[in-house]
Amino acid sequence: SSGINAEYGVAILKQYNLQEFEGVVEAVKCGNIKLLNDTIEKNAAFFIRAGIYLILEKLKVITLRNLFKKIYLITGTFQIDVARFQVALNWLGLEDVDSDETECILANMINDGYIKGYISEQHKKIVVSKVTAFPKLSSFL
Repeated sequence: SSGINAEYGVAILKQYNLQEFEGVVEAVKCGNIKLLNDTIEKNAAFFIRAGIYLILEKLKVITLRNLFKKIYLITGTFQIDVARFQVALNWLGLEDVDSDETECILANMINDGYIKGYISEQHKKIVVSKVTAFPKLSSFL
């Protein structure tokens, strides 16, 4: 049914001539920060005219959260090497993101409540909550 919903969403965007948002929706859903950055950059003039450019910039943290949640689900563990997150960011085209910056991104996400857990600097791991590692986004909106 999610395929039907996705097709319906794309149809709605086309119906209202809002194709600029297709990449935004896909990027946030999949955690593809490169696609989000590229889509925002490509359609910057449109988003600025619509007065929503800065709001879309705020979607970056949600996109990263969704990416990191996928890494957590794939690893199947509550202790994840920070390097795994860095590899994903680098693979998605953020080649200049190093270990320290990755750790900083994770620390900010923990601080802001997007991830429940802590960073073990000694072991270079993030240790996430066994209960709700990634709180529902509705708790932030």
